[in-house]
Amino acid sequence: MPDITQLNDIKQLVDSFYSKVREDDFIGPIFNERIGDRWESHLKTMYTFWESILLGGNRYNGRPFPPHATMPIGKEHFERWLGLFVENVDQQFEGANAEEAKLRAFNIANVFLHKLAHLRGEQQED
Repeated sequence: MPDITQLNDIKQLVDSFYSKVREDDFIGPIFNERIGDRWESHLKTMYTFWESILLGGNRYNGRPFPPHATMPIGKEHFERWLGLFVENVDQQFEGANAEEAKLRAFNIANVFLHKLAHLRGEQQED
């Protein structure tokens, strides 16, 4: 299997991942409700986000956490998100960037969980 080496790979990764997310019985309804009819725009944002992380592009200039701060999500949602992400990467790619994508997804989930716990005044688990 190929590694993630170009923008088309990023698009394939993002499109296939969010297809799984949208169809997932557990996290799909949350994403579909929040994003509504703006999926095309969201996917484009995710292309630039992951391109900047994995390929060194500099087109992403957003703040990824704030849109998630008010979502009804917790640890179990991030576990599902991460499981789908890792499964999706492993089904299509292998190599240094594929491994980096999975590591970054794990780190993103962990940071978001800690930030959400802080915002909600919850005890943080390590």
